[in-house]
Amino acid sequence: MQDPFTGRPTCIQGRRLPGPAGRADLQDDHERRLAALHRLRAVAAECGVATDPDRDLVTLPEDAVSLLELGDPLWARLGAAIREWRMLTPLRMLEDFGFPAGPAINLEEASPRLRYLHSGVEASAFVALADQSVYKFYRPAEGIDKLVGSTFAFRPGDEQLLQAEACPGDYLALFEKLLLIDALGMATEIVGVTPEGIVVAKQTLGDPLPQGDDTSGRLPPGLIEIPSRFLRANRDHPRLLFHGAEGDGRLRAWLVADMHARNLVRGADGALYVIDLVAAPWPDPPGGPLIAGWLARVRENPSAGLLGASADEEL
Repeated sequence: MQDPFTGRPTCIQGRRLPGPAGRADLQDDHERRLAALHRLRAVAAECGVATDPDRDLVTLPEDAVSLLELGDPLWARLGAAIREWRMLTPLRMLEDFGFPAGPAINLEEASPRLRYLHSGVEASAFVALADQSVYKFYRPAEGIDKLVGSTFAFRPGDEQLLQAEACPGDYLALFEKLLLIDALGMATEIVGVTPEGIVVAKQTLGDPLPQGDDTSGRLPPGLIEIPSRFLRANRDHPRLLFHGAEGDGRLRAWLVADMHARNLVRGADGALYVIDLVAAPWPDPPGGPLIAGWLARVRENPSAGLLGASADEEL
């Protein structure tokens, strides 16, 4: 299949759910993109190019440092990192998706190629008339911070408690979130990023749930309920997810939340899929010895109790 806007191969079309091979390819794309962004940020920092915020990095054209590359191996490395990033995250124009050209960006304006669904704090969603797939446009915030999406900031609470508060994120956090959404079952593909810093993602179409529906007992498998004595989060249904490898080979721990009814859909197979969430890597150090011990146990056994030597009902 070809994407109707880019002509590139895609495994997402309307309500059709990709098979195992397509799912594996999507995860591989997300992981390679994150690795490329880490390399780009690292080499840019060596060259003295600002990396925080990272919007200016993710929108660099592939020939951005071509003249500097000729005389310095370090800048040549940066040029190679930019080209790798551009190969995995192409620059796309809003006009490619049918939006009118011009200096002002208004994603709520009608596009002859897209049907408007809704807008949230982070993104505007549309359905493509050509193939009935969902396209999401993640808008950067205005102002000097150039932040995008959302993540969690952690701070210590009383005793063993961690406080997690949702806050604006950067591009790395956004691409990590999209990887996790895909890992939890909703096929998610990165179409590209615009020169204005808008990330365009594509998802399988699903049916919305009734607003206010209780989803706490119907979240995807693999999510672990976090004991309330360990964490307070200002988003619905905080859960622990192990996904991806740390440098030592262990699975990486993530906090994922905000999985309320508006962020789930029912797929063509009748199953529920998370289409959006807020996520962040679990902090290191993890918040105290009790939390560290619990994390170590649930890595091996997701149903492990709060304390290794005591049953939860004895606490």
